Amino acid sequence: MSDWPAQSELHSTYTPSDSTNGPPFPPQLDTTSWLHDGFLHDPGFLASQEELRCMLFTIAQSRTASPEVQLDEDERSRARENALLRPVLLNARRVGYLKNYVGEVAPWLDMFDSQCTFRIQIPALARTFPALLNAVLAISARQIERKEGNQDSFESIELYQEAIRLLSPLLQVRDPKVVAACVLLCCLEMMSARAQDWRRHLEGCAALFDAFGIHGFSDGLLRAVFWCYARMDLCGALISDGTQSTLLRPSKWLAPGCHEEDASQLFQAAQSPDMHANHAVYLCAKACELVSDRTQFTELGAKNGCTSEPFYRRWIQLWDDLQQWADKRPDDLLPLYTTATKPFPHIFFLHWAAISSNQLYHTACILLLSSMPKSVKLQRTPIISTLWHARRICGISQANFHHGCLNNAIQPLWIAGRLFTHVSEHAIIIDIIRKIEAKTGWGACWRIRDLELAWGYRVPQ
Repeated sequence: MSDWPAQSELHSTYTPSDSTNGPPFPPQLDTTSWLHDGFLHDPGFLASQEELRCMLFTIAQSRTASPEVQLDEDERSRARENALLRPVLLNARRVGYLKNYVGEVAPWLDMFDSQCTFRIQIPALARTFPALLNAVLAISARQIERKEGNQDSFESIELYQEAIRLLSPLLQVRDPKVVAACVLLCCLEMMSARAQDWRRHLEGCAALFDAFGIHGFSDGLLRAVFWCYARMDLCGALISDGTQSTLLRPSKWLAPGCHEEDASQLFQAAQSPDMHANHAVYLCAKACELVSDRTQFTELGAKNGCTSEPFYRRWIQLWDDLQQWADKRPDDLLPLYTTATKPFPHIFFLHWAAISSNQLYHTACILLLSSMPKSVKLQRTPIISTLWHARRICGISQANFHHGCLNNAIQPLWIAGRLFTHVSEHAIIIDIIRKIEAKTGWGACWRIRDLELAWGYRVPQ
């Protein structure tokens, strides 16, 4: 069943008032959850974070080995001798972290991966790779701390620091398990990072992937790890509100030798719902890149060649690619049903990857329509309405409760939410965002302040 409505929906009978009818915007808002989180200000965490970042940059700049190099047998033997699985099994709390990782955290990371690499392969590899095991336990411990609102005691910092200590002598061997551990630690940092710090947390992994030539079509474990990173990189670009592209430019997401104009064929050749979903991530990153290039050209005078004619051509091509993505969605990425509820239609999907990929499609369309060149003439259909796409972003989050997809909905909900004018719509969006943080532990409520600033009033608690 398609989620495309009849032409008449563009002129829906639901017409929210232009008036918010809300309380006046206060001079100061309550601080959001991450400001109360002592984890971000812990000297041990800050020092270890900077240590990891410097290590990643140093190794990336050396470029002395292949990312596919594996630990030799002597190193494997030492890893087995030092394996942490037995101590973990003797520590009930850490057993709980391991179970929580498998049940709660790994599904975030495997959202676009039917093979469940993070849930199945990573824990198996961690049995004989202590650095990876500590990274697994650290991110799980941090998720529990965030979900339970623990603001004073952070066992996750100890595990985080231990993972970095164990990684330090191994970074030069460029083993895929090392890369996986680095991405897990990056994800831990992002879970409660302030918006202005997101790119700093991502920079080390971006440099590592660039130097090692890891991309979206790498084999096995590295492919899964790359797309986990790519979704975080995209969130960082969306946070910038049109001023920055992804740290790792979308052209670096493709296999070596693949031209960007051939990207759609490359994704389609994979014949996989997972890769079709990853294609939506790529296209949304391309939209961020285009808007950013145009913004920097027009407002900052950047000499990036994004003049009117190239911008027009790139816009048209990307718009066509997005509509082709929607038209060619495999059955797994189509909704099971769509209900015409108000103010937001409920659009329910069975496949995890379908949830977020469809939201990202709508997000990319909003970005493009909001920056459309005046000379572009599109056929009058619902898809040229930013509100049509915005309602679907909100409706998808209302109808689908997969935790990984809730996390990835935070930025699309912000982009969509700014377009609405009625307090009833605002209340629903705020409720969704609060539930995301409560259910997953992932920092989300800081976006409420941004929406309130956009709406011009404070939403009641």
